[in-house]
Amino acid sequence: MREAARERVSDLLLWLLLCVPVLLTSGPDDGGSWPRVAVGVALLAVCAALGRRWPVAALGLTVVVSLAHGPELFTPSYVPALVAFGYLAGRREARTRPALWLFGAVPVAGLVLVLVTGGTPAHWFALLLSSALAVVAPWLIGRYVRQYDRLVRSGWELADRMEREQAAVADRERLRERSRIAGDMHDSLGHELALLALRAGALELDPALGPEQQRAVGELRSAAADATARLRDIIGVLREGDDEATVAPVAPPDETVAELVARARASGMRVTLADAAEPPSEMAARALHRVVQEGLTNAAKHAPGAAVAVVVERDAGAVRVRVTNGPGGGARSARGDGAPVTTSSSGLASGGAGLVGLDERVRLAGGSLQHRVTAEGGFALSAVLPLLQDAPRPAAPRSARELDLARRQVRRGLARAIWIPLALLAALGLLMAGVALYTQQQAYLEPEDYARIRVGQTRAEITGHLPPRHLDGRPQRVPAEPPGMDECLYYRSTLLATIPVYRLCYVDGRLAGKAELG
Repeated sequence: MREAARERVSDLLLWLLLCVPVLLTSGPDDGGSWPRVAVGVALLAVCAALGRRWPVAALGLTVVVSLAHGPELFTPSYVPALVAFGYLAGRREARTRPALWLFGAVPVAGLVLVLVTGGTPAHWFALLLSSALAVVAPWLIGRYVRQYDRLVRSGWELADRMEREQAAVADRERLRERSRIAGDMHDSLGHELALLALRAGALELDPALGPEQQRAVGELRSAAADATARLRDIIGVLREGDDEATVAPVAPPDETVAELVARARASGMRVTLADAAEPPSEMAARALHRVVQEGLTNAAKHAPGAAVAVVVERDAGAVRVRVTNGPGGGARSARGDGAPVTTSSSGLASGGAGLVGLDERVRLAGGSLQHRVTAEGGFALSAVLPLLQDAPRPAAPRSARELDLARRQVRRGLARAIWIPLALLAALGLLMAGVALYTQQQAYLEPEDYARIRVGQTRAEITGHLPPRHLDGRPQRVPAEPPGMDECLYYRSTLLATIPVYRLCYVDGRLAGKAELG
């Protein structure tokens, strides 16, 4: 309600302000009449009422009122109204087509009015100039202000949106960090528990231990298996609902592939390593470590006692790693994706989640991962990793792109505000030059026709030798007319120069003298 009341008050003040020049310049003391003033004031009230909902219509009505007072459109009474409503039309109207139609209709209506009232081309040129300065220019300024306000409003809206997006990104990063922690727990603790269960299984079969010690070691192996199962359940809860949380993995332990293999040998695994060339890319080195770690963990879980072969090959463009283990004493079954099965002789559970995360990690490093069951019943895990990887270039945020688009629109609006008036003035100048050349040609008297004219001839006799028009008045720097003449008419003797000119003087309807002056 307050906004509506404020708008009504501002419209009322605008109407009162625009009525002042009408009352001061259109009264009876200035050659006008009070009924005409009343009509103008009433029409301005209508324009003020229409200005918010139909601003172009209000501008058009103001143009009609101004043309009714003079064909030049430039009248002291209504020029302020033309400027005000022209600016408001550009400021309030979102579309440009209605205003362009109005700007095209004004010269046509002015030309018709000049022809009907018997005006001269100078009146029409004055109308064009008044239309460009009092209507089009304020409209362009209003358009620029509208575009600038739009840019400012878009900036605040985008700033608010970016704050919300930053909050959402922070929440998403927290979820991703939680998933990274879960992946790190699965990678490191799962590996350590697998080695612990392997050692406990070896001790359980040691004949040097008594029954009580073997039972205790068996309980230790069973506890490691239960801990692995609980770890998998916890990780499943942490990863639930966050399928995209596999970016930027946590760095593996600070050890090389050779150190990892040596630690596995110390746990009792039979592991051979062929070449341990590390890739220069940090992401690829981490992925290589994870591939070997996952292969050793799967072998310890599902094929305890089996021989494991780790091969790292480096060629010109990539590092190839392959971890292969033979069949062990544990059971292995096929899943649809070829991942390891859910039980083993060590009692450790595995749901295949490690291979899913490993595949994502290898993909982020720019490589590819493959795993399959071998013909002998073992398992092979292989990966190809690039030596170098370019960091991906992040795409520009949507908010930044929208802000840049709004800036470009404002720059285009400013360019239109500058170039359109210049183009109109240039077109107006060319048109005026063309009309001036045409009017000069209409008052041009051919030298041959001038030579045929004789003093003493009547107007009717020499009319056929004269052009359609004559010059308006005596040109400058031309001598005064001789005394005793009823009328003297001037014609151009050249098309481009103002002088010399031909002068024909009449007395009692007959040619009394002719001369070429210049």
